[in-house]
Amino acid sequence: MASDDRMYRVIFINQDQVYELYARHVYQSDLWGFLQVEEFVFGNRSELVVDPGEEKLKQQFADVRSSFIPMQAVVRIDEVTTEGVAKVSDAKGVVTSFPMPVPPKS
Repeated sequence: MASDDRMYRVIFINQDQVYELYARHVYQSDLWGFLQVEEFVFGNRSELVVDPGEEKLKQQFADVRSSFIPMQAVVRIDEVTTEGVAKVSDAKGVVTSFPMPVPPKS
């Protein structure tokens, strides 16, 4: 798979909900403690069945060029071969944040 064909599934927690989104670029941000996600990918409009949950996410991220997600909110990142359905679900159970080191003072 060529580097420009890469697709990532990013799963993270936001306000007691689990977001599962697909994006072309994921990397460490210049903002300390954040992951930068760009070029969100959503399903084709040519499909007969439209998922209202995915459409809501598509509208929410319509004008977003780049999203900064706190590293402690990230649950999982997978490199995938094809896009799936973006979705939001309720977070169930207890999720503990991964401890982050304190940045050195400059």
